[in-house]
Amino acid sequence: MNAVAHAPSSHLLRRAIRLDAIGSSALAALLIAASAPMSQWLHLPQGLLLGAGLLMLPYVAYLGWLLTRERISAPQAWSVIAINACWAIDSAILLLSGWVSPNASGLAFVIAQALAVVVFAELQYFGLRKQQRG
Repeated sequence: MNAVAHAPSSHLLRRAIRLDAIGSSALAALLIAASAPMSQWLHLPQGLLLGAGLLMLPYVAYLGWLLTRERISAPQAWSVIAINACWAIDSAILLLSGWVSPNASGLAFVIAQALAVVVFAELQYFGLRKQQRG
């Protein structure tokens, strides 16, 4: 076994995943607890908001589990990056498809959370690259 295979996760990768876990936990809690008033305020379907919050729970659990590992492997990091990329793409599809008709606040909300997810994915990617360089 070589030293690279057992090298600890880069601090950037671990911090990016921790930040993602905190942000995703907060958003999930908000969406689950306040889907009805948020639906009225944002003009987004309550079921969409509640469903998104519930969908985030296994993801948050996965991030929490990753943070307990001594090393986050490249496939594990790539899975997080891919999930974040899919979330951001799905957010864009949601807005461009015409499936929803949010007001300006709803549009800003969807765009802001998608951009935050893109930032998480970028930080995780850079953290993974740093880890792979040793």
